[in-house]
Amino acid sequence: MSGRRILHADLDAFYASVEQRDNPRLRSRPVIVGAGVVLAASYEARRFGVRTAMGGRQAQALCPAAVVVPPRMTAYSEASQAVMDIFRDTSPEVEPLSIDEAFIDVSGLRRVAGPDTAIARRLQQRVATEVGLPLSVGGGSTKFLAKVASGVSKPKGLLVVPDGGELDFLRPLPVGRLWGVGPKAQERLAALGIHTVADVADVDRAHLERHLGKAWGHHIWALAHNLDPRPVETGRRRRSVGSQHSFRAGTVDRAGAEEILLGVVDRVTSRLRKGERVARTVVLRLRFADFTGATRSRTLPEATDTTAVVLATARDLLAEAWPLIEQRGLTKVGVAVMNLDTDGALQLSLPFAVPTAARGRTEQNPVQLDAAVDQIRQRFGSGSLVRTTLVGQEPIEMPLLPDPVPADATSDRG
Repeated sequence: MSGRRILHADLDAFYASVEQRDNPRLRSRPVIVGAGVVLAASYEARRFGVRTAMGGRQAQALCPAAVVVPPRMTAYSEASQAVMDIFRDTSPEVEPLSIDEAFIDVSGLRRVAGPDTAIARRLQQRVATEVGLPLSVGGGSTKFLAKVASGVSKPKGLLVVPDGGELDFLRPLPVGRLWGVGPKAQERLAALGIHTVADVADVDRAHLERHLGKAWGHHIWALAHNLDPRPVETGRRRRSVGSQHSFRAGTVDRAGAEEILLGVVDRVTSRLRKGERVARTVVLRLRFADFTGATRSRTLPEATDTTAVVLATARDLLAEAWPLIEQRGLTKVGVAVMNLDTDGALQLSLPFAVPTAARGRTEQNPVQLDAAVDQIRQRFGSGSLVRTTLVGQEPIEMPLLPDPVPADATSDRG
């Protein structure tokens, strides 16, 4: 674990926070998402004892002034996508735990991004500015420690436990902070005189194993000593590849949006080819000045990794959405490609050269052009070759878009 620095980023009262973001009348008011069963409760409602998974009648009896709203899974999924974009833009080592939380390994970023505390603070700022949601971040040398730190810091908190201070942080905490120790387990531990993490750490491990079972006794003893060797796991193969660019509302017109779109698509298709993948579906994601969003998609007749094909499709989708953009103001353009397959599934189209009668000549095949561009960038760096319309502009930050998180992949909406 030496040198490891892991962050646990967790959106605060996620579903309820999205509702308060999208409806200004709900801000600073107690909000309950879900009528029959509480799916999420704002912190204003939690002050009255309302909790996730509580029955709706009980919750409303505890907090009669609460506003009860139905869940909007599409809105939550889109917000999750936007937040996970920011996480993956920060570090390539991201392990989503659910729709609203993830582990982020920042061990190798100190030289380029500063200490983990600074990285965590920028995460909070970006999520607040670009997505409009509150985020709590905890950090430490293990996944367990990072998750405990984020929970202790809520809401809107930031707590990074420094190297060497792990046990000083853990020991005073109630034993319920250990993973796997729920109310019933706390009762069993209390019967043994164990109430805090320090009590667990100071008890002989064999004594715990005799009373609690070998596996569970060893588990909580190890956590009490911050022994958690699990790495941040990112091994799942992606079901989508994407990129995005954010900006201030009112700073981009139609021409500027198309230039940004070109840069975003260029990066997406380059990543497709590098990963030896092809895609059939092009998705355009837009974020507006009021934090609402829109998604447009189109499935192609054949899978492709060609920049020209994906760009033409994305431009058509942008044109369709432009009347809505003029009404609401644009703050983010994102492109993702889905329905991925290996490039061996690509069926080449004939002819291999594209005739252009109006110009009286034959243009180079876009596939050959893409291959040449990739070779130059691979040899001389990604900035060595730039599309003409992007010359002189500031580099566009283009993080990977995460795979969609299933709408039913919920946590405690902390």
